[in-house]
Amino acid sequence: MPDRSTLRRTISTLDPALSARIVRRVPMHYAGGADDESDRPAFVRAASSMAWVGARVALVQDDVNFVALVDPATGLADAITLPAGKDNRRQFDDERGNKKFKLDLEAMARVPVPGGTRLVAFGSGSKKRRDNVMSLAFRGTASQFAAEEPSLVALPALYAMLRDERTFAGSEMNIEGAVYIDGVIRLFGRGNGAASADHEPLDATCDLNWRTLHAHIAAPEVAPLPDMTRITQYELGSIDGVPLGFTDAIPMGRAQVMYSAAAEASADASVDGEVGGSALGVIPTDRRKPARWTLIRDEGGAPFEGKVEGLVLDPRDATRALIVVDVDDHTRPSELCEVMLVGPWR
Repeated sequence: MPDRSTLRRTISTLDPALSARIVRRVPMHYAGGADDESDRPAFVRAASSMAWVGARVALVQDDVNFVALVDPATGLADAITLPAGKDNRRQFDDERGNKKFKLDLEAMARVPVPGGTRLVAFGSGSKKRRDNVMSLAFRGTASQFAAEEPSLVALPALYAMLRDERTFAGSEMNIEGAVYIDGVIRLFGRGNGAASADHEPLDATCDLNWRTLHAHIAAPEVAPLPDMTRITQYELGSIDGVPLGFTDAIPMGRAQVMYSAAAEASADASVDGEVGGSALGVIPTDRRKPARWTLIRDEGGAPFEGKVEGLVLDPRDATRALIVVDVDDHTRPSELCEVMLVGPWR
């Protein structure tokens, strides 16, 4: 059950001392090219949340049933195949007429496990057919790891609980980020939905105990649901009057969370709209410290007009981050961008 007694609210403010500028871009392609048998495209598309696995970045894609393991230097990726969807397809788009059947995996957390790492990716929940969770474990060291067989589980009871809690879901739920922090999974909901008669769209987070959630993922018919705790609602600012909404989040040390956000004029949570820009921001764990954000700028210093969907920090350079851009076009590869961070981010 949700804990409404401690509902929190946070306002993130534009900080002129922060800077985030793109310094390099690379389109992402599969090293093995397209594969008709598995229905794999030639390139990474509709890139969403990402996480480090060794020296490569693991990416989920919202309309393709593959996890991409990307070399950030070249943009070349190996593919981990997820279970096929309707009609044994793994690509879902308007051209095929099957876009409504996509998994819409939009949020992914990296969870430490003995001997390796587990990636847990969440469907957005913007439609009931998108109530799935993907789990993928990697065993080994940072320099040498092996992927286990991925699992994909429908979790209607979990998503019904999240969707019914309006202090988190707002008028239309759209889960876009997930982080693992101190034994909990924190979900980030994006408030780009349409208002209803009784509710407004919300940017909000909630915490789920990882051990309880993991048990429920493994046995959803018998294991109990985790409680929703630490529900927090956010005002993230706007770009040219269009509200910013969460698109991903990652831990930034133990003291704060870093997030990406996009200003997208969407009719509702399940359709794409015109993008006015994207931002990076930080939310400190200490609530006495302010949440802050800055516009992402392109190589020339102008406001970047793309939709940033995922981010990771460069583990070798605290002044660098990697972001992925979803161009909302299934015929074009997503871009991996290197971003230079300047200012008091920590």
